[in-house]
Amino acid sequence: MAKKKPFVLRLNESSLRAIEKWAADDFRSTNGQLEWLIHKALKEAGRLPKK
Repeated sequence: MAKKKPFVLRLNESSLRAIEKWAADDFRSTNGQLEWLIHKALKEAGRLPKK
């Protein structure tokens, strides 16, 4: 399993509230929702690292 590296992310309040609501609707944490969203975007863009 890949090591996770923490970093700071700044979002405007309305974006954060929308992500928090989306996460709750999907029964995920806010952090988990952001990870899922980033992974999905990378996959769709063909940008995931090759294994």
